[in-house]
Amino acid sequence: MSSISSPKFPPLSVLDLVPVQQGATPGEALRHSLALAQHAEALGFTRYWVAEHHNMTGIASAATSVVIGFLAQGTSKIRVGSGGVMLPNHSPLVIAEQFGTLASLYPDRIDCGLGRAPGTDQTTVRALRRDPRAAENFPEDVQELQALFQPARPGQAVQAVPGAGLDVPLWILGSSTYGAQLAAVLGLPYAFASHFAPDALVQAMALYRELFKPSQQLAKPHAMAGVNVIVADTDAEARRLFTTHQQSFANLRRGRPGPQQPPIADIDAYWSPAEKQMAESMLACSVVGSPETVRHGLERFVAYSGADELMVVSAIFDPEARRKSYSLLAEIAGLQPR
Repeated sequence: MSSISSPKFPPLSVLDLVPVQQGATPGEALRHSLALAQHAEALGFTRYWVAEHHNMTGIASAATSVVIGFLAQGTSKIRVGSGGVMLPNHSPLVIAEQFGTLASLYPDRIDCGLGRAPGTDQTTVRALRRDPRAAENFPEDVQELQALFQPARPGQAVQAVPGAGLDVPLWILGSSTYGAQLAAVLGLPYAFASHFAPDALVQAMALYRELFKPSQQLAKPHAMAGVNVIVADTDAEARRLFTTHQQSFANLRRGRPGPQQPPIADIDAYWSPAEKQMAESMLACSVVGSPETVRHGLERFVAYSGADELMVVSAIFDPEARRKSYSLLAEIAGLQPR
């Protein structure tokens, strides 16, 4: 284990898509994620988020609020939440009830991160019985959800039970300047998906801070940036582990997403030049290597992004190697074990 540490890092959190490994079941994936959540809690990570994706054979977090409950039940201190719930797929009342229930069971530990995209394809949107135009109502739906978490007013016709009066923290998630502006106007914390959509990161962060208006939830801006991080004993081993994530992006380009694949020795033998160009563009915010390499890379990313918090994605095939990567990262960043 490396003894390298640095005081320059903001708080670190974990984004987990609950990957289903090739040859494994969703149940096994969920149990691996619980083990990782417990590990992240012990290491001192701030929060542990899961994301809503539908009709994806390689992702087991479609029933996001159920997964959050499973993870929260198996931990005791780390914040658990959504990164995010795709609000156009749901009525605000249903989300208020679900997250109100979670907040009632696990007080002061639940985050509700909200996204505007459907998290799936248009065929699946129809299967979800949602209007494809529902994203157009995202700002109004966020405000409706906010109101449902406020204390119920006398004579209020519709209440979230549980939910009303619980003030569950809301986050706006985005990969463009749209979400940054909405989060700023509503005075909410903002999380930018730079781990797969890096292009507008700096512009979105600047707009968010420039336009931010204090709110009951948040007195000053709080911006989080996503970053792919893989730490191993050597640069070569980390790059080998990273090929799992690279294969996923190549498969996505091919229109054949599927279970998470084991790492391979030569990624250039797997993908075409066009797939490589697409993947490297989308994965530009990635720090992969030995502890020394990752420390320097993360220092550069923090300076570049100006983030108040980092949301770390480590899409590693082997659960033990994934836990080790987070252990090395915690040591690099000087996290305090719980």
